[in-house]
Amino acid sequence: MRMLPFDHDAAEATLFADGGSRGNPGPAASGAILLDPGGELLEETCAYLGVATNNVAEWTALCLGLEAAKKRGIRRIAIRLDSELVVKQVRGEYRVKHADLQPLHRRAMTLLRTFERVDIQHVPRKQNAQADRLVNRVLDQEASAAAK
Repeated sequence: MRMLPFDHDAAEATLFADGGSRGNPGPAASGAILLDPGGELLEETCAYLGVATNNVAEWTALCLGLEAAKKRGIRRIAIRLDSELVVKQVRGEYRVKHADLQPLHRRAMTLLRTFERVDIQHVPRKQNAQADRLVNRVLDQEASAAAK
């Protein structure tokens, strides 16, 4: 897949995605936030995954965000993840060896190929705080529901 520099037009967005598990594996969730070029929220999406690994949650978050972007007609996407592993696997710098991750990798790569332009970068966790809060909100809600 060819990744081109990101520039602005009307059909673009920035995707912040995160996944997490409490335990590895443990209760897991994924979250994604789409922002317009001005930084305004376009959409947030999240999912509780049940028991999964952190890596499964990270890859699922990327897929959720890409699917949301496609539904909105986004053609150019800047992706910001705090998972250096996922970024390097998307770029082809690392292979995806684990069998549980391979279907998610294939799904994400298929989605990525549908965009005109893709820019994917690793960012520090604090720059991905909105997506992280979304993940923790889902995990807290599930923990609260399970306790009742």
